[in-house]
Amino acid sequence: QVQLVESGGGSVQAGGSLRLSCVASGRIFSINDMGWYRQAPGKQRELVAFITRGGNTNYAASVKGRFTISRDKLNTLYLQMNSLNAEDTAVYYCNAEVSSLSKYWGQGTQVTVSL
Repeated sequence: QVQLVESGGGSVQAGGSLRLSCVASGRIFSINDMGWYRQAPGKQRELVAFITRGGNTNYAASVKGRFTISRDKLNTLYLQMNSLNAEDTAVYYCNAEVSSLSKYWGQGTQVTVSL
């Protein structure tokens, strides 16, 4: 089992920055890929960025160049979000994948960007 706890969300004005963190506990050495997803009201959950165990990253087109995903060697995942805009308003979820059949989610953290 893996437990994930996100933090760092909040309210910010357009153009501002936030840094999300996700701390993993439990069987952390079994984690392969990790990622950030988000879900805005009335929309489906979408992938924001992910990072492999080897450090390879991939980003949604809407955040490329503004967001940076990173992970330390132990148990923490980060998402640095710059130049935020209203379309980035959503609940952000941390995801950890042990295998294609074993994925874990955090409880989510709200990000609200105001004009």
